[in-house]
Amino acid sequence: MARKGIPIVLSAPSGTGKTTLAHLLVNSMDKLCLSVSYTTRAIRGIEQDGISYHFIDKNKFQEMINNNEFIEHALVHGNLYGSSSTWTQEMLNFGKDVLFDIDVQGGLQIKKHYPDAVTIFVTPPSFIELENRLHLRGTDSKEDIEQRLKAARLEIMVGLEKYDYVINNEKLDRALFDLTAIIRAHHIMRIDREKIKNRLMS
Repeated sequence: MARKGIPIVLSAPSGTGKTTLAHLLVNSMDKLCLSVSYTTRAIRGIEQDGISYHFIDKNKFQEMINNNEFIEHALVHGNLYGSSSTWTQEMLNFGKDVLFDIDVQGGLQIKKHYPDAVTIFVTPPSFIELENRLHLRGTDSKEDIEQRLKAARLEIMVGLEKYDYVINNEKLDRALFDLTAIIRAHHIMRIDREKIKNRLMS
């Protein structure tokens, strides 16, 4: 039986470091690919279209919704985000694990569509540290930061209640180790025991 990929959802409040973790995870694990979301928000800094996100306008986004092209989509901080359903299914069928770096709204939609999806919520060490990180990255106004901190409280409640795993990103290397261990454990759980029995007992 061919290896089938696992959908893996990684969610966290803005500024927690989940995108950094997502890229480190993809670079450290074989057969793991990162879903590049579609978004209506503007490009920031050194972001590149097709690599950071697929940047599209609201009309195109609505057209994709009408054509059922998203496995999940959500309004986050005033902008629309969505993940391609066709691309996701193709990668899973090829035996690739698909990592989604998305918010909790989208994460729960993916879990509903793929009950075997692994959902992992990343928490910051503290709210003070989260606020410091948002200020240090220098991409948001004071008002935006206040909105993100308000949203973070709601996201944390959902993550703690609904997600399969919760990890703390106080130390990046430890958080990466925990993420890797979770994914490897799920593949071990899905091992074909009947195939092993036939190989060992024949």
